[in-house]
Amino acid sequence: MKRTLLAVGILLSSGMACADEGAAWSYSGDSGPDNWVRLSPEYSSCAGSNQSPINLSGFIDAKLEPVKFNYNAGSANILNNGHTVQINMLPGNTITVDGIAFELKQFHFHLPSENLINGKSFPMEAHLVHADKDGHLAVVAVMVTPGAASSVLSKAWAQMPQQGETRPIAADISALDLLPAQRDYYRFNGSLTTPPCSEGVRWLVMKQPVSASQAQINQFLQVIHHHNNRPVQPVNARVILQ
Repeated sequence: MKRTLLAVGILLSSGMACADEGAAWSYSGDSGPDNWVRLSPEYSSCAGSNQSPINLSGFIDAKLEPVKFNYNAGSANILNNGHTVQINMLPGNTITVDGIAFELKQFHFHLPSENLINGKSFPMEAHLVHADKDGHLAVVAVMVTPGAASSVLSKAWAQMPQQGETRPIAADISALDLLPAQRDYYRFNGSLTTPPCSEGVRWLVMKQPVSASQAQINQFLQVIHHHNNRPVQPVNARVILQ
C-alpha cells in the first residue's frame, strides 16, 4: 500500500505516473530501462515479477464485466515532462471496475506502443491512468494506428508544449473521444511502465485500436525527440484474460 500511495502522490504532484522527483531516468543508455532498478532504491519494483508492459498472448477466456465509463469534458492542462506529453484531467471522470470507482487523473502517450498484442507493435499507445480513493491504480490502454485524425489530439496538439512546459488546454476535451466504439478488452495485473514501476496495477487493454493521422503521430515524436516505450517484460505466472 505504501508504495502504491507513493506512486499516486507522484502521479498527482509531477503530472505523470512516473518518478520525476526521484533519480533521473531515460529510455536509453546508462539511465535506460535495463538500469532503472539500479538508479535508486525507490525503483526496486522495476525488477519485480509482475511488470508492464507485456506481450499479450495465450489468452484465457473469461466473463469480463464491461468497464463502465463515466467521462465528461473537463481537461485541466497539457504538459511535456521530457518523457511524454500528457493531458491532466479535472475531477469527475471515472470508470467502474470490480464494483470500484477509479477517477481518471491523466492520459499520456507512448511511441511505439509499449504493450504488444500477439507480438504486434502499434505506432502509438495511449494510457488513461486512474486511481481509486485508496490509491489503487487502473490503466486503460488504447492502441493507435495511422488513419483518420483524432479529434482529441487535434485539440490537444493545438497547444503542444515543448519540454518542460505546461500549457492551458481546451476545456472541452473528453477522454471518451479517445476510446474505440467497441470496448472489449484484455485484462492482466501489472505495474507502472515507468519508475518507480509500482505493481498492483489493473491493466485494461482495449482490443480495438483507434486512429490518429500520421501527422499527429509525427508531431508527438518531434517534441519528445525519441521513442518512449519500455521493452516488454516477462509474463511469468500471470494470466491474460479476454
